[in-house]
Amino acid sequence: MVKIALKIKNWIKGNPKEFIILLVILLFGAFLRLYKIDQYLTFLGDEGRDAIIVRKLLVYGDPILIGPGTSIGNMYLGPLYYYLMAPALLIANFSPVGPAVQIALLSVITIGFIYLIAKDWFGWRAAIIASVLYAIAPTVIVYSRSSWNPNIMPFFALLSIFSIWKVWKEHTYNWLIILGISLAFCMQSHYLGLLLFPTIGLFWLLTFLKERKVKKTKPLIKKTIIGVVIFLFLMSPLAIFDARHGWNNFGAMKKFFTVRQETVSIKPWKAIPNSLPISEKIMMRLVGANQANTGPYILGAMVALSVWFLVLKRKDLPLKTKHGFYVLLVWLGVAILGLGLYKQEIYDHYYGFFFPAPFLLIGGLGQLLLENKKRIIPTLTIIALVLLVYVNLKVDPLLKAPNQQLRRAREVAQKIKEEANGERFNLAVLAERNYEDGYQYFLERWNEKVVDINALKADETITQQLFVVCELPKEKCDPTHSPKAEVANFGWSKIENEWEVFGARLYKLVHTQP
Repeated sequence: MVKIALKIKNWIKGNPKEFIILLVILLFGAFLRLYKIDQYLTFLGDEGRDAIIVRKLLVYGDPILIGPGTSIGNMYLGPLYYYLMAPALLIANFSPVGPAVQIALLSVITIGFIYLIAKDWFGWRAAIIASVLYAIAPTVIVYSRSSWNPNIMPFFALLSIFSIWKVWKEHTYNWLIILGISLAFCMQSHYLGLLLFPTIGLFWLLTFLKERKVKKTKPLIKKTIIGVVIFLFLMSPLAIFDARHGWNNFGAMKKFFTVRQETVSIKPWKAIPNSLPISEKIMMRLVGANQANTGPYILGAMVALSVWFLVLKRKDLPLKTKHGFYVLLVWLGVAILGLGLYKQEIYDHYYGFFFPAPFLLIGGLGQLLLENKKRIIPTLTIIALVLLVYVNLKVDPLLKAPNQQLRRAREVAQKIKEEANGERFNLAVLAERNYEDGYQYFLERWNEKVVDINALKADETITQQLFVVCELPKEKCDPTHSPKAEVANFGWSKIENEWEVFGARLYKLVHTQP
């Protein structure tokens, strides 16, 4: 750590102007992510569930062997994100804002990381372009200010790719240890981290073949084994849990990839027809601020310029620049083909394992264009980049009203606490995309007697009162006749009272005879 601190100090002294530029970019990126974060962060059922689990770890010492469940396939991730989240929740005195700030700061670090990588591979102009665009990208910002396991993926995916770069080009094999750690975080962030393996495997193989020619493969293999052991160790809690529960998770993964043909195709060529629309959507969502028709233009420009520089002008490029482009194009290419095999809706957070890639690629291409000796080309490049910055800033998430989800959860929970009068109660939420845990987190934190209904233990778990939070329009709120399990299992009931709390309707139900 001392050596790193000295290197940073010496770099600042030797590059004061560059340090100021980087600092301004980081501060602006931090502002876009941290400003009123308590009002903008997402806090629904998933976030509440995570907070409940981590709080139990911190308060009661309950070990965590399994992470969040996936939205499809009945599969579970590993628990690394929960352990990463724990210090932030503790430092924030169990406020959900703490882990959200942690994610925001990790995103700011990613901005700086992008700057350093782009400068190393392409030059200082590329560093400014890539880091600025990443700092202001609305989609990136939205997923940078909420505590959710996929939101750590961009940093650890970038760290994984940079690690294999260091192995491939600089033969610094200690980076294989860092690679093992970062890949474990990626895999426990989202299973789309699997799509990093082909890229990493390819460049590891190229390194191995090169070392085999000079008969120096032992250091590579030794560090690879250490990296694999560390990766397996970090993945072991999930394996232990799975072994204790009949390998259900492994069976679900096997079924997902071999049986669930309505979800994923196992025929690689099926991805080819989907590659173009997916590529356009990626560019529109990540780089074009989700503005209509930006995707085809951005993609067309990037493809044309990549072909121009890497095919027609290949001999004129510095070696490190070429290799940087190769890594980015393989990373993006594998990602697009992998997503092309997925048959259902592709959400923005699925892109997390390659969030930084298009920004680095644009930075590299922009560097080459700005270096062109014909004045018209740098001029047009600056105009295009300014336009791109304008498009992103025009729809910055801070321009929208905050969702206030955290405040709503806290105030509704406070009302439930007041009306429960210290007695045991059940809880239910009627909503399109939410469930109980966001509210339940605060109730458990305040040691309220909220009880989850277990149909097999009805006498023990069904209380005398049920609080129902309805987030639907008032005319759709009918808590006594809702088919939701938490309501239906409570039994015959009537509304004893109701209130409107911060945009939600809260009902108190009590038992009645049929």
